[in-house]
Amino acid sequence: MGKYRVAVVGGRPAPVTGARELGIDVVLVHEEGAYDVAVAEHCERIVHAPIADGQAVLDALKPLHDERPFDRVLTTTEPAAESTGFVVDSLGLPGVTEATARALKDKALTRELLDRHGLSPVRYRRVEGAAEIEAFRAETGGRIIVKPVDGVASLHIHTVEGPGDAERAWRALSEADVSGVIAEEYLDGPVVSVDSFSHEGRHLPIGYSEYRMNDRYVEWEVSTPSRQAAPWLAELRDLTPRVLDAVGLTEGPSHSEFVLTEKGPRVLESHARLAGSGAPELVRRAFGLDLNRMFLTVPLGIDELPQTPPEPLGGAAVRFFTPEPGTITGIEVADDAADEIRHVPRGEKLHVFLPYLDEFTDTEVAAVIGKSVGETVPPLLTVADCVSGYVIASGRDADDAVARCEAANDRIRFRTS
Repeated sequence: MGKYRVAVVGGRPAPVTGARELGIDVVLVHEEGAYDVAVAEHCERIVHAPIADGQAVLDALKPLHDERPFDRVLTTTEPAAESTGFVVDSLGLPGVTEATARALKDKALTRELLDRHGLSPVRYRRVEGAAEIEAFRAETGGRIIVKPVDGVASLHIHTVEGPGDAERAWRALSEADVSGVIAEEYLDGPVVSVDSFSHEGRHLPIGYSEYRMNDRYVEWEVSTPSRQAAPWLAELRDLTPRVLDAVGLTEGPSHSEFVLTEKGPRVLESHARLAGSGAPELVRRAFGLDLNRMFLTVPLGIDELPQTPPEPLGGAAVRFFTPEPGTITGIEVADDAADEIRHVPRGEKLHVFLPYLDEFTDTEVAAVIGKSVGETVPPLLTVADCVSGYVIASGRDADDAVARCEAANDRIRFRTS
């Protein structure tokens, strides 16, 4: 029996790997068939429940908590954010509350809280029809963005520049059956992010990354440390903790995205979780801090949260393969494309977004080919469509890491029809 006991709701195996060796007993709450059963070797037990249903998760955990109390109930996955907060509140534990999880998920509520604290002014409005979208656009006097109020993964984002765009955007969002719609002024500038960790209300900004994306705002490359963020780093490191205070976050990892406008950084959105697209591994490679490990060890007091943000040790980048949509007719892979190359077997069910990533910690340049001949490449409409594979690389700095990713991408060719 370990010294500590935590429940982890949903998510991927990396944050709980090695927990036993640290004296942490992990009860994983997940949905049957939605996780790799190999994770069981790192867990005390696995219990099944719909991870987005707070009462169902509580019902699964309460008897175990009564027998031997949990020190923390945590999640790294967006669908379980509010439900985990519900359990945290119900059991009276420290952590991310349901109110904080909701404040971050509901983008209008995020904006309202930022306004209340005098942070990152951005004009916005909840809208309930094409006419309201167009009225807001006319008031702002320029382009606006319309999107689901609780959207994820760059899905259903629409740029509106005139009445026809408003009609099309509202129709598309209505057909998508979203829970609500928010209109925001268009923030012009590069997107950067800050990965942070918090403990007892103190927030430590750690990594800062930048993105390349397509015209649907789908990010297909992440690199760190961000060259674009560098001139704004002091302001970003000041603004990020104030944003986290505004939403009531006191503990755990967070991922905050900003647009670097002519008037300064403006909040795009924030999340009380580890970031996707391999960000924890990029941060580990570039800054030397392991967010996956910290996820468990800092809240429990096993590791201390550093006092100051780390300086970069080098650079890191991940680039998704973006072949033309269609049926794959051939894949050409040069022997020197990467230091290690893995191919996902045809038909294998994947439970993580970047397969095999945790096996590449000592590999400078690694590539994963996620598709086989005869399979289909989808259009890149959301981050979830980045399924053809990826390359991850370390470098002397971010530019060097990006160049290594590009070189690997050039040596791995998908033919589609």
